[in-house]
Amino acid sequence: MDPIGRISARRLALVLGMWRRSGSRHGAADLAAAIELGVLDGQLPVGTRLPSERELAEALDVSRTLVAAALDRLRDAGLVASRRGAGSWITKPRGRAPESVSPDVPQAIDLVRAATPAAPGVLAAVDRARLLLVDELGRHGYTGTGLPSLRERIAARYTARGLPTSPGQILITNGAHHAFVLVLRMLTHPGDRVLVEQPTYPNALDAVRAAHTTPVPVALGEHGWDLAGVEAAVRQTAPRLAYLIVDFHNPTGYRLDASGRAELGALLARTQTHAVVDETFVELDLEGDDGPPPLAAFAGDWAITVGTVSKSHWGGLRIGWIRAPEDLVTRLTSARFASDLGSPVFEQLVLAELFDAGDPDPAARRAVLRSQRDALTEVLRRELPDWRFRVPSGGLSLWCRLPEPMSTRLAIAAANHGVQITPGSRFSAQGGLEHWLRIPFAQPADRLADAVTRLALAAASVRVQPADDLPVA
Repeated sequence: MDPIGRISARRLALVLGMWRRSGSRHGAADLAAAIELGVLDGQLPVGTRLPSERELAEALDVSRTLVAAALDRLRDAGLVASRRGAGSWITKPRGRAPESVSPDVPQAIDLVRAATPAAPGVLAAVDRARLLLVDELGRHGYTGTGLPSLRERIAARYTARGLPTSPGQILITNGAHHAFVLVLRMLTHPGDRVLVEQPTYPNALDAVRAAHTTPVPVALGEHGWDLAGVEAAVRQTAPRLAYLIVDFHNPTGYRLDASGRAELGALLARTQTHAVVDETFVELDLEGDDGPPPLAAFAGDWAITVGTVSKSHWGGLRIGWIRAPEDLVTRLTSARFASDLGSPVFEQLVLAELFDAGDPDPAARRAVLRSQRDALTEVLRRELPDWRFRVPSGGLSLWCRLPEPMSTRLAIAAANHGVQITPGSRFSAQGGLEHWLRIPFAQPADRLADAVTRLALAAASVRVQPADDLPVA
């Protein structure tokens, strides 16, 4: 992308702030990391033309050699481009994780994805589905809304949770994210507003922006949803759509109780605001509680529920669904043909078999996830005692408050220690959240302990102020 505007050296110095790490002798690396932080936090938009090396060196009171070395690092990382006669400018797309946390880093521990290996029973379901595939091979293989047998099973599961549902209200999709994108494209137009929680699922934010709509964030408070704030945002901004995660919210782990759902559902119905309710984590209740009914039980047709088995069973099983009024399902089915022609038959057969068989030992599976969660909390408290977090009753991750705004710097440094993490800014609609970091516990305890030990080393290398000098909250 070509440059679109210039930032002065003085202004850039203010944006960078205290960019040099205390006691660090790696000035070029510190400066490069600070500029990357400015990009990921939205303070240096893509296309921003940077001051010359000489101007920046004078503004920062450093040598021109140091500035040149920092820019070389940024060019190597693809964050800055240069052209003779035009200078240098920011090129990295806003909102992406830093290149240094690439999943291709060898030997790295992946704390980017909150996902577990396949659940017991998946392979057996594949074997049973293979036999059922024989009947499908004589048909054309395009299922439109999905296999009737799978739609029936999903509808029955909603009915059992207190939300009467017919198969005609179910549309099979290629995962919950695909489901959200279908609804987003159907119900919004470029320039519309979409209400989201702050923080929220990063890929949902990417989808909102890709649809040329504007995310309207409403911050989650210390105890979860600020329903008064949600109502104020709805009335002030009139969003065309809302995107909500009320069951083991990603990334905070909060769950909205029944009274909160009743209040929120009444608000959606009263203001006639459609909401996509993402239930990706609904089955990951680590305490074995059935939980409150779905939000659609309180909001009626204004709540469009999307689900998947990517977290509860296996991420490689790319099947999800939409639960919505039948007329909307019909419209969505017609609209999806612009992007895809339906979901794979074999995976649908596998999921139907999984639902028929049920979880062979749900208590044991919950116990494994609880033990991993507890192992992560223990090692965090030991290795990083000034990090703060709430222990969730479900989901797959901890949402940690860091002692200083260093999330992106930490993500960059952690990659050098063999750990991939996603900076807090990725979960934000408008940048920020540099005090926050999501750490999934979807891995064995020994691997989590190794990851946190490496994170502690990385955190020590990017601290502005030594931990011993900071007050403990």
